[in-house]
Amino acid sequence: MADPRAYPERPYLAVSAAIIRDNRVMIVRRARAPAKGLYTLPGGAVETGETLHAAVARETREEVGLEIEIAGLAGHREVIMKDASGGVERHFVILAFAARWRGGEPQPNEEIAEARWMTLAELAAAPTTEGLAEIVASAFELVRAEGGRR
Repeated sequence: MADPRAYPERPYLAVSAAIIRDNRVMIVRRARAPAKGLYTLPGGAVETGETLHAAVARETREEVGLEIEIAGLAGHREVIMKDASGGVERHFVILAFAARWRGGEPQPNEEIAEARWMTLAELAAAPTTEGLAEIVASAFELVRAEGGRR
């Protein structure tokens, strides 16, 4: 079966979650292409009829088995991958949300090779997807700011 996300007619909308727990963030290492072997945030495509918050909560449960509380939008990334001839092989617009851990322990699915809580220093030393450090820093700021308003 052909990958429906390969050579798309339009960008795919996706979400991810920078989940904060005890001054660490949940980071996953992808088991499949296109980001195979890289550390990133749990997340995936938004389904038709699904809100962004519902999508990020669902993807977090599916990928790592965690329950979250969303604090706000931490940023976005555009991923455009081209093939050797310059054709757009993949195009994703990813909205990254800051979230607090509310329950569960990491139980990765088949898309995830590893899931673990990392400090910012550990994350800085890991091979990550582009822009991950900035998204995580923004997520920490949002969660801290939200904590002060509660």
